[in-house]
Amino acid sequence: MTENLSAAAPGSIMRAMPEWTLYPHQEGFSALDFLRCRLPAAPTAYLRRLLLRGKVLRGTACVQEHDLLASGDCLRLPDSARIKEFLEASAALGVEILWETPHFLIVNKPPGLAVHRGQGHEEDNLLLRVERLLTQRGEKVRPAPIHRLDRDTSGALLLGKDRNAAGELGKLFMAGAAAKIYLALVCGPGQGSGLLTAPVAAKGKIKDAVTAYRFLTCTSDFSLVELRLETGRTHQIRRHLAACGHPLMGDQRYGGQGIRGQRHFFLHCRQLSFINPWDGHPRSINAPLPENFVSALARLQLCAGERA
Repeated sequence: MTENLSAAAPGSIMRAMPEWTLYPHQEGFSALDFLRCRLPAAPTAYLRRLLLRGKVLRGTACVQEHDLLASGDCLRLPDSARIKEFLEASAALGVEILWETPHFLIVNKPPGLAVHRGQGHEEDNLLLRVERLLTQRGEKVRPAPIHRLDRDTSGALLLGKDRNAAGELGKLFMAGAAAKIYLALVCGPGQGSGLLTAPVAAKGKIKDAVTAYRFLTCTSDFSLVELRLETGRTHQIRRHLAACGHPLMGDQRYGGQGIRGQRHFFLHCRQLSFINPWDGHPRSINAPLPENFVSALARLQLCAGERA
């Protein structure tokens, strides 16, 4: 599920008003936090003014900056040229923010986009996009990814906004206090659940690795699998799936067959869960599946169930 930008029927008073509906993983967001996610190119001060002046509606009532939102709430913004500019600018930035605080943000990384600068990715990578976004807002910070996702892997990625924040968040991952759940489209039918425990090479050494798996649905040729990392080795999921006879679809490096018209393999970080070090509250953030994953599942007659 994703938030949908919608408009009322032609000729109605609300015709062009931007409108978003909240989904369960956004339960408890403040109105300001939610708007920051949906309009990342807009300065926070501008969003605060909209809320203060009663320009943002929940139903027929004005919503305030610190009002907490619930699943199913629908927020509407005024039809203004400036908001349209921010909508267009936000889309052009290519960054989908799932959750943001003064200390960190979680983005939904698209497949095929490298996280870091590197050969062939100097001009476009996720970190550069986030830096441009924060610079455009006037935030003088140096974001840093807290964990890794391969170039072709999509989904939730956590970034600290400065060195101190990155250090605090890094401690969570080092202590195993952050949980990551993935969805994978794999070759071959399967069923049941359990642990994959084959050791993998990491930094020149052979290390223990554990991945919990659960087959969600399958056909005679393919399966959709949910996976939870118990350890965090390089290419752990890809290697474990190949070793158990169910390589990722499209992952030719580890024996997965390709799908016509698709350039990327099918691995998505669906959920990221941890306790916010700054307020002590637990939070689970779900990342909507990318369109190429959704279309592949539909074509193969597999159902992802609740995607967000």
